[in-house]
Amino acid sequence: MEKLNSGCHVMTKPTGSTCNIDCTYCFYLEKYKLYPESKQKFMDEETLEIFIRQQIEAQSSDTVDFAWQGGEPTLAGIEFYEKAIQLQKKYAKNKKIVNVMQTNGLLLNKAWCQLFKRNDWLIGISIDGPEELHNAYRVTRSGKGTHHKVIKAIELLKRHKIEFNILAVVNSLNVKQPEKVYKYLKSLGTPHIQFIPLVERENTNAESNEIRLIGPDFVRQAQVTKWSVPSLQYGEFLSRIFDIWVKNDIGKVFVQIFETTLATTCGYPAQVCIFSEKCGHAFALEANGDLYNCDHYVYPEHKLGNIHEQSITTMNNSDHGNQFGEDKKDKIAEDCKTCVFLEQCHGDCPKHRFIASSTGEHNLSYFCEGLFYFFKHSAPYMKTMKGLLETQQSPALLMNILRN
Repeated sequence: MEKLNSGCHVMTKPTGSTCNIDCTYCFYLEKYKLYPESKQKFMDEETLEIFIRQQIEAQSSDTVDFAWQGGEPTLAGIEFYEKAIQLQKKYAKNKKIVNVMQTNGLLLNKAWCQLFKRNDWLIGISIDGPEELHNAYRVTRSGKGTHHKVIKAIELLKRHKIEFNILAVVNSLNVKQPEKVYKYLKSLGTPHIQFIPLVERENTNAESNEIRLIGPDFVRQAQVTKWSVPSLQYGEFLSRIFDIWVKNDIGKVFVQIFETTLATTCGYPAQVCIFSEKCGHAFALEANGDLYNCDHYVYPEHKLGNIHEQSITTMNNSDHGNQFGEDKKDKIAEDCKTCVFLEQCHGDCPKHRFIASSTGEHNLSYFCEGLFYFFKHSAPYMKTMKGLLETQQSPALLMNILRN
């Protein structure tokens, strides 16, 4: 009997692509084109209940994660999430429920904070750096900056003692000022920082009803957008921040890519899917119940089904779902197989694999050059920290070694 997958992650989008701001670089805003006939933009109560029951049933572990994103998930309203919490309790069956929300923060107020605090939610706040860097791309529909409103949300979260982390998109502008960005993000009051490198390709010949920012399967002519971060600059950005972190902030500030690079150097699995050997089983759920292979693969060819017709467990164990995960390993570029940093990278995210490799196939990561630069730059320090851990010492001792 074939062994079933023991669990999955679902990024839930209860408001679909609907958002209250108009970020220049957002790849998800135009996903409404996939549902031109839909009159129901937000997730209804029936779909919510089916999802919560199925998501709990799909997990074999004692902890079940719920990740709420968008669009902008707060647009669904407080009552929606109060209902979600009631349903989680109804179907939990003694399992621990963990809720995480990624938000731009603009709608947060006292009532939202009371909900988060009362139910121990973790909140991710999107901010790209100081005001002039953040406001370059993260703007309202009228083109006004949103930085001051995000800072107001962060202060509100701190006042209510709600745990939060920072998600910063590394783009063509803030990549030029790594020290300034890192110093600023550190000052915001959370030790947890995640950098997401931005690359999107644009179909310049797209019809008005077509998706303009295309996926990696797109074979016609396309160009990288002007807001995408150049690969080598991204590697330099990470390395210059790493130089500050390794001397001052080990064990104090937790930068996701530094933490996962240390883990893989020590022989542990990557903490993020983009650097795992295989991917898959990290789905995106649209407001109507459609389930897709991944948040970055919300395209018709990557739709697994709908939770009104099939369970998450069934789709998680489908041939379509399993093959998507296996493809990351099976379709890795030949260049990657002989790379000294294969264990750190595993060819990066399949979404980024559209550069021609030495064999002529377009299956090499756009970020190959930048990631190689960072992994090479950080490798001596990672090996020293690995040695400290192997002798049951804190990797933070590296800071004393460097000072001396």
